Amino acid sequence: MDENWPTLGVEEEYLIVEPDSRAAAADPPLEFFDACKKEVGESVTPEFLRCQIEIATPVCQNLSEVREHLVNMRGQLAHIAKKFDLRLMAASTHPFTSWRSQKPTAAERYTKMDADLQGAIRRMLICGTHVHVGILEPGLRIDIMNQMRYFLPHMLALSTSSPFWEGDIMGMKSYRLSVFDGMPRTGIPDMMASIGEYERLVGTLVEAGVIEDASKIWWDLRPSVRFPTLETRVSDMCTRVEDTLAITALYQCLTRMMVQLKQRNIKWRVYPSLLIAENRWIAQRFGVAGKLIDFGKGKCVPFQELVEEMIGFLRQHAEVLGCERELLHMRTIVKRGSSACRQVRVYEDEMKGGASKEDALKAVVDDLIEGTVEGIN
Repeated sequence: MDENWPTLGVEEEYLIVEPDSRAAAADPPLEFFDACKKEVGESVTPEFLRCQIEIATPVCQNLSEVREHLVNMRGQLAHIAKKFDLRLMAASTHPFTSWRSQKPTAAERYTKMDADLQGAIRRMLICGTHVHVGILEPGLRIDIMNQMRYFLPHMLALSTSSPFWEGDIMGMKSYRLSVFDGMPRTGIPDMMASIGEYERLVGTLVEAGVIEDASKIWWDLRPSVRFPTLETRVSDMCTRVEDTLAITALYQCLTRMMVQLKQRNIKWRVYPSLLIAENRWIAQRFGVAGKLIDFGKGKCVPFQELVEEMIGFLRQHAEVLGCERELLHMRTIVKRGSSACRQVRVYEDEMKGGASKEDALKAVVDDLIEGTVEGIN
């Protein structure tokens, strides 16, 4: 096995913010997007709402390459945003901006999605982190997908960054998923017996005319339509780039482990979607501060203990892949909390200090803008 296998790619979605009001920019100038494309290239794309922008790394051989691209892209976009009196913010929801005040991007794809999905997509003032691992064999992609479903709640817990919605604390660390689950064809994928079964399922929807292709299937984990990869989409948008890298390292190491197990005719146990979905909800609700069900033990286990277990059986893979530091960063996330934990803490500290609710929410935005470029020159 190549020591740099599997290859990687990461997509991050950001919000564009007005520095005075701290609200999401409903109508940033087209020149801003043009400048981003000119500086960063075609890897920068708009999203459904004009206040969003997405970047995608090229195919990377290792996490060091991913780091270089993410740091450079975040830094470039943040610099360009300032030139247009805007700011770049990495979080899955805006602390107070309402989706009702936002405008869709003028593009044929998004116009059709709006016509098809109506109010479900108009609420999509949310951002996520997508990680691809390269798996050339289609059948192996499905095999790994079946097993990887188990770890989706773990990736979600580490990434949570959406505790607010329209100015309110929603009582969960990832409200983004509550919004996204209003869309069709989302959530935990069912177990597939083979690549043939997956292709038949997609073919049924395409033949019926309800989707054009599998890109309209928005599961938390899916075979990519454009690339020979397995793409995880469950994670919130990480405010700090180090958190994105930790989740990417986790995903790469898990993939390598599962492929090696397959070579020995062993598999990670595959569990029903209902059980995985329950852990997904717990991760959405409590993030790294909570517990997840250990199905083997039949009980809830503190997330910190689960992180230590994962480090224990993945560290050997991280050493080979050169991403041990990033994998161990999971401990830091658990200790200091995810972005969602920090956002609530900033808000509550401001309120205790006598700030108005409006000013406390603005302080959260300021902290997120600062965190987005933390460690980036």
